[in-house]
Amino acid sequence: MPKRLTFPHLSLPRVPMFRKRHPPVGSRPGTLMISEDSPPPRITLIDYTMDGLTEREIDRVEELRPYLASPSVTWIDVVGLGDERVLRELAALFDLHPLLIEDVVNVPQRPKSEPYDNLHLYVSRMLHMGDEITVRPEQLSIILGRHFLLTFQERAGDVLEPVRTRIRQGKGLLRQAGPDYLAYAILDTVIDSYYPLLEAVGDRLEELETEVIENPTDATIATIYRLKRDLLAIRRAIWPQRDAINSIVRDDHDLFTDQVRVYLRDSYDHCVQVMDVLESYREMAGGLLDVYLSSVNNRMNEVMKVLTVMASIFIPLTFIAGVYGMNFEFMPELHKRYAYPMVWAIMLTVAGGMVWLFVRKGWIRFGRAAGQRGGGVDKNGEAS
Repeated sequence: MPKRLTFPHLSLPRVPMFRKRHPPVGSRPGTLMISEDSPPPRITLIDYTMDGLTEREIDRVEELRPYLASPSVTWIDVVGLGDERVLRELAALFDLHPLLIEDVVNVPQRPKSEPYDNLHLYVSRMLHMGDEITVRPEQLSIILGRHFLLTFQERAGDVLEPVRTRIRQGKGLLRQAGPDYLAYAILDTVIDSYYPLLEAVGDRLEELETEVIENPTDATIATIYRLKRDLLAIRRAIWPQRDAINSIVRDDHDLFTDQVRVYLRDSYDHCVQVMDVLESYREMAGGLLDVYLSSVNNRMNEVMKVLTVMASIFIPLTFIAGVYGMNFEFMPELHKRYAYPMVWAIMLTVAGGMVWLFVRKGWIRFGRAAGQRGGGVDKNGEAS
């Protein structure tokens, strides 16, 4: 059995890769599990037509009822899942299936696309980037109706402000099209938000590539492991989302018009592009570990080579010193006048001869030759 590779000085946070809020085993369908740290719901209404716009905060769910019969497009954004009563009232008002509201509340769900009678559920994943390129995934649930769009977010802070700005400005197709185009605009914005994150990850990979070659430390490999976990989180968010968008494009969903399906094909292409870049970055991150180990081993070999050369030079000198350090009475060289400088001359000659021999064989290099021909690894991780 191969020996397991360990790093005694490496400290990584114990963060679970997957933790889902699920009801007890055997619970009836539609059972909601509200997390204690979930913020209370904050409901925002944006109701618009080509000629008018209404944007306001909603205090009570019943205030939404007049907008359901309106021919305008109504976007209800719910931020926070911390109040089951409010969530049940929303489910009753919009006639949400128990399994649908369960998928919305019991996060995280796998990104997916599911039709429900006159509604359509799309589960997406928003990714937020921290200061140290720490990926924080958040579920975004989109429920599409005939004249409304209902979105649920886990917490405050999203990437949808450009969509709100376009609605306020009234430019483009957003104020002219229906709620299906609004759903596309939200999905497209979520997918486009992956690009800045991937650019930051790519820049960090380039920095780590130089660091593992020039100055590898325990902190370097800890950063590599964290980056690999973040890349895995991005992959888990984008891979099923690509399939979900493809199902909307190919299947016959009444709530999505043919015009919107054309735009969704563009979002599908963006998902494929993100996946291609992501897979390249994952291979680079995996290769950085091999480069790190090669660089550390090379540095260790250089240190051992220097120590070996120094020991080899001093072995004959130690032998000579040991011979003349013996306390025998009848040693012929002890009583000669120039015996002491002659021993020094012999020792220096032996040491110089060994240094010359090591340089001739290429075991010792000085100056630029050491940097040009010395053992090491290049930026591709290959031995030089």
